[in-house]
Amino acid sequence: MKSLIKKILQKIINKILVVYNKKDYHNVVTYFDAVIYPDAIVNNSQKDKSKIILGSNTHILGTLLVFPYGGEIIIGNNCYVGDLSRIWSAEKIEIGNDVLISHNVNIIDTNVHETNVLERTVNGREILKHGLPKEKGNVASASIIIEDNVWINFNSIILKGVRIGKGAIVAAGSVVTKDVPSFTLVGGNPAKVIKTINTL
Repeated sequence: MKSLIKKILQKIINKILVVYNKKDYHNVVTYFDAVIYPDAIVNNSQKDKSKIILGSNTHILGTLLVFPYGGEIIIGNNCYVGDLSRIWSAEKIEIGNDVLISHNVNIIDTNVHETNVLERTVNGREILKHGLPKEKGNVASASIIIEDNVWINFNSIILKGVRIGKGAIVAAGSVVTKDVPSFTLVGGNPAKVIKTINTL
């Protein structure tokens, strides 16, 4: 009984830490026991709760961002997003259950800027003056899917349009530019399959 009361009190304390963190998390849907740590950053420019959803017992130390013109981040149960990691969405990023994302990982489903130099220059100046753009413009983006039980090691980059299969491991410092098969270890720049690993 004491153990149950202690767990409940800890969950309440975690929620209080978030509320008094001087940050605006009311635009995020979370299960009761999801935790957003004081140093985390959550930027839901759309002010629509359904655009950032965190599952049960998921812990966020890094940055979650959806752009004003679009984007969606859905993270399942029992996940961990390490400090200085960034998940930015202009399209959709869907992360399954029991996913470990180490520190300093970038998962971004968009190029963020235009490839045309003139458009990029004009819009870059607008961003510097007025913040995140309200219109997408000619910026390429494509959804990212990360399936259950994936482990993404520190300093890795996951680029737009990829799917990382169940149980896969992304080695430290990898750049993932194409789909990763389930139960494989990938590494390098660009990331390639190194070996098959155990299945569940």
